[in-house]
Amino acid sequence: MQQLLQQAQKMQQDLAAAQEELARTEVEGQAGGGLVKATVTGSGELRGLVIDPKAVDPEDTETLADLVVAAVQAANENAQALQQQKLGPLAQGLGGGGIPGLPF
Repeated sequence: MQQLLQQAQKMQQDLAAAQEELARTEVEGQAGGGLVKATVTGSGELRGLVIDPKAVDPEDTETLADLVVAAVQAANENAQALQQQKLGPLAQGLGGGGIPGLPF
């Protein structure tokens, strides 16, 4: 029983370390062929947004808004993929998904 408890504590420490690493890691998503680029952390926090001046048309702000949304969504998808890559093996070690409080 003690060994099982120690294994669980190690897995919890590994999970916390992976989550900290995700919070520091930045991933990018883009839209419009790179006209709009969004940078988020591996945990999904928006950190940066770059808009190429060619994407700015004062007569068509809707397209720019759509590009921004698409770039942020793409960045978040990349962040989720990174989360699965980093945290997925740890979740499997804890008995698979369905663990309360974990995002997988």
